[in-house]
Amino acid sequence: MPDDELKILMNKLGQAINETLTESPKVNVSIQNIKDAGYEVFLTIEAAAVGTKKPKSKTASESLVALDKKVKLRLTPDDAKFLKQLKISVDDYSME
Repeated sequence: MPDDELKILMNKLGQAINETLTESPKVNVSIQNIKDAGYEVFLTIEAAAVGTKKPKSKTASESLVALDKKVKLRLTPDDAKFLKQLKISVDDYSME
């Protein structure tokens, strides 16, 4: 995929994430709670395309199977603290 096409796709992903977070009552209430406590809030989510493009050899059913697999998320203690302040449970994730 040419770099321009990847940039367009990543931009669309960013817009979708931004719209979802903006429309989420839980996120908005949590952010307002932090602001009400006297803190400034900066929410940063990073999406990165890393490595090379995958070959298009998988079938649709193989792709669906991959979606059912659990993903391990590694959090630093600071990540966990921040997410807990946003009332997001982090008990099931491994800590670095």
